[in-house]
Amino acid sequence: MNHKARLLWIFLQCAAALLSFAAGEKSVLKGEDSGLDELSTDSKAFNGVKYNMRKSLDLDQEGCYLQTGKKDCLEECGFNATAKTIFIIHGWTMSGLFESWMHKLVSAVIQRESEANVVVVDWRTMAQQLYPDAVNHTNGVGLDIATMLNWLQDEQQLPLEKVHLIGYSLGAHVAGFAGTFVRGTVGRITGLDPAGPMFEGVEDQKRLSPDDADFVDVLHTYTREALGVSIGIQQPIGDIDIYPNGGDVQPGCALGDVLAVAGNFMEVMKCEHERAVHLFVDSLMNKEHMSFAYQCTGPDRFKKGICLSCRKNRCNNIGYNTRKMRKRRNSKMYLKTRADTPFGGYHYQMKMHVFNRKQADNADPTFHVKLYGAHNDTAQISVDVHDETIGLNLTNTFLVFTEKDIGDILKIRLSWEGNSESWNSVWKNIKKTFWAWNAKPPKPVLEVRRIRVKAGETQKKFTFCAQDPAKTEISPGEAVVFTKCRDGWEVKPRKRLLM
Repeated sequence: MNHKARLLWIFLQCAAALLSFAAGEKSVLKGEDSGLDELSTDSKAFNGVKYNMRKSLDLDQEGCYLQTGKKDCLEECGFNATAKTIFIIHGWTMSGLFESWMHKLVSAVIQRESEANVVVVDWRTMAQQLYPDAVNHTNGVGLDIATMLNWLQDEQQLPLEKVHLIGYSLGAHVAGFAGTFVRGTVGRITGLDPAGPMFEGVEDQKRLSPDDADFVDVLHTYTREALGVSIGIQQPIGDIDIYPNGGDVQPGCALGDVLAVAGNFMEVMKCEHERAVHLFVDSLMNKEHMSFAYQCTGPDRFKKGICLSCRKNRCNNIGYNTRKMRKRRNSKMYLKTRADTPFGGYHYQMKMHVFNRKQADNADPTFHVKLYGAHNDTAQISVDVHDETIGLNLTNTFLVFTEKDIGDILKIRLSWEGNSESWNSVWKNIKKTFWAWNAKPPKPVLEVRRIRVKAGETQKKFTFCAQDPAKTEISPGEAVVFTKCRDGWEVKPRKRLLM
């Protein structure tokens, strides 16, 4: 093993210790007292894999265990082959205990699909090992799940199109192997931040891939690299791959945010990796506040507000509500989210031509908008310029995200600050002003005549013109109000598919 590989394994083991210890401290499926947390390999287990069928929301109850080849278990557990069958598959653990997300996910699935067969796949005896060893077991566990599904097809005529495998982290690849080995084609596999180490860049048959089910959807929430490796897989591996917040830094998971709530450094790493699960739970529980993702070639274009189209299936719901689309691989989709449930927010594309006016050649402006809506108004929002600078004498496109539904936008208040007004630019201008600090510089002026807005969630488009046609020039510290006007853009959206 070379030096870099050793560093990677050290990083993985340290991450494992942190994540697993935090999970063990907060195990929910019921710690030492619950049958789900017994690590015995008694008659309930088949090759170390147990299938715990859940019916009650009370996870203190042990539930019922399915066993391949034992018909009595099917009647005892009340297995209904005509209903949906949902397998929930955990990932790597070193604590031997179920993590808190399992309680939330199982509860949410049962509440949403009360008639479904909800089965927790418990392979902790093999997952509770060093990460490389756990990885080596994923193929066998997937084969075991496929064997169970094949038996259910033979015994109960189980329709595979009604089978949904949901796998978190390493469990996502387990689900992929199950889809590979099963006789026939599973209806759907959902990968919740599939594990990256030892799976990034490998061929399709050695990880979750689009061929493993009729529909494979993936949520990526922790794709940031450290020592050349990412906890969650970076590459697209499904039919639809959704990257909330670019799959990078998740709101509410910054070091200060997590420490303020948990007071525990170990929770920081866990926050972003588990966010995929919590987004999925949110999609189950908040049907009236669904999150939308938008197809885009990459996060940079999305952050510019370019990719908010729903034409030709370019947008979709996320999580449980993701719609199957015609088969096409690796369709990357993006969205921004709130820091907490309900995670869904509202995306707006804004276009405005910034005219370079008096004394503004080196303005380097930072724009702020306040949106006034039919339901609510926003606070002042700083326009996120991904290129770090506004193009003067150019049409600029921005993405503006709001956490609340403000309804149709009625008016927009636009202001800007220049170098001298921005704390971030103080040092940048010291050299310029050092020798001429006594001279009062002329006030720079920019002109914006109209703002075009497209709402991602409704696909409505509007144009806003200056409320006072004589006032389109803005100096730092001043503001111009824009109201709706008809100016070439359609007011009503084109026909779009129902979500």
